[in-house]
Amino acid sequence: MPVPGAIRATSAAISSGRTSAVAAVTEALRRIEERDGALGAVVALRAEDALADAHESDRKRGRDGRPVGPLDGVPVLVKDLEDVAGMPTRRGSWMFADAPPAVVDEVVPALLRSAGAIIVGKTNLPEVATEGFTDNLVDGPTRNPWNPEYSPGGSSGGSAAAISSGMVPVATATDGGGSVRIPAAMCGLVGLKPTHGAVGRWPVLDWIDLSTYGPMATTVEDLRLLFSLMIGKVNGDPSSAPAPWDVLAQIPSNAPSHLVIADRTSPLGPLPGDVAEAFRSAAQNFAVLWDVPVMHLAPEDAFGELGDPDLDWFTMATADHVAGLGRDRVVEWLDRMHPATAEFMRMGLAVDVDEYIATRRRRALFTRRLDELLDPAGVLVTPTVAATGWLADGRLTPDGVSGLLPPEVYSTAVQNLTGHPAITLPAGIYPNGVPYGLQITAPRWRDDLLLDIAEAWESKHPWPRTAPGFDEFRVD
Repeated sequence: MPVPGAIRATSAAISSGRTSAVAAVTEALRRIEERDGALGAVVALRAEDALADAHESDRKRGRDGRPVGPLDGVPVLVKDLEDVAGMPTRRGSWMFADAPPAVVDEVVPALLRSAGAIIVGKTNLPEVATEGFTDNLVDGPTRNPWNPEYSPGGSSGGSAAAISSGMVPVATATDGGGSVRIPAAMCGLVGLKPTHGAVGRWPVLDWIDLSTYGPMATTVEDLRLLFSLMIGKVNGDPSSAPAPWDVLAQIPSNAPSHLVIADRTSPLGPLPGDVAEAFRSAAQNFAVLWDVPVMHLAPEDAFGELGDPDLDWFTMATADHVAGLGRDRVVEWLDRMHPATAEFMRMGLAVDVDEYIATRRRRALFTRRLDELLDPAGVLVTPTVAATGWLADGRLTPDGVSGLLPPEVYSTAVQNLTGHPAITLPAGIYPNGVPYGLQITAPRWRDDLLLDIAEAWESKHPWPRTAPGFDEFRVD
């Protein structure tokens, strides 16, 4: 039985007349004012405009007697990488500090708004979304509601922190190398990176073939709802296409055909002790749910002689980002970037065309390997993050240096290279108070399988809806 979450509850309360969109937006603004000072998740508000939108939503509902849409009156925060009409998109960077207000909404904000949602503001991110921790020189760090000394992850860390602390029921996210899954895992949420192409994109994202929009939520039912509103073809996106079948279909006994369990998919060394112990316990609990064959895969056997997808991801992403921003602009601003962003850009500046093309060709080989490994309906089970967390400024330890996180802390890049859908499931909490996630990867266009699997996990292993000391968003 699906578990109702804050999104469904808020929309139902408004559409039934138990409360109003104005009350919901007012409550979101109150919670942001009360809670964000300690977390730094929200970087901009459109309070007056949001309340005006809420009044209009209530007026339409009163006139027509029916909900505006499935997100009727639900307050939403948008990651400050996505355009919202009337607000600048600053991307956490001084390069865009004077950006003019956007003229139109980007894809997902537009879809959510058309479903009745009301945008109340924007969330923080690492500078131009390059990192797994959320900190920049414009707005500072975002802190994890579960332990404020630690990061909520990145790059959608502001959104994850806002949901996990109950500020709003919905906050948007993007995923080019784990940016939905990493913060969802580290904030105790369920988060989905869809099959590449399931959610159309526009304008062209900086990481052309790696990035997609994706949802995160406190419950699988809410995640399913958000995904249903996001999927679809978008003009201008060459990868965007209607799914070959309904990726949200709830097929009876929609179970995996087999499980492939792996500590890592790249030879980046053994998992840290606490991570290995947590992963093996969670993977064992997951395997118990399914009466299917299980195989264990060593990191060096995942892609073998084909190469290292994690390192290839860095080559593609850094080069794409330099090209997306413009080489001359990157060089001009390099000394005024966050140290981690500057390091990322220097890597991109050093990539030559032969190296880049070779990496793109290997991408097809990685995709074929994963297709074959998961055929017909198998799932790959890995940790979502290969670390117990990192501090809010990106240091792995208090005596460390804030800079680009090393590849060995990640476990999410290969799905962005190959386009396979992957979901992170809340699976427990480390001794430092930071949650951890179990990552499940399915065959392409089997997002439905991931959602059904997540529902089965949720029913057997329910998780806290919010961080300790916070209550989930409610208006009735």
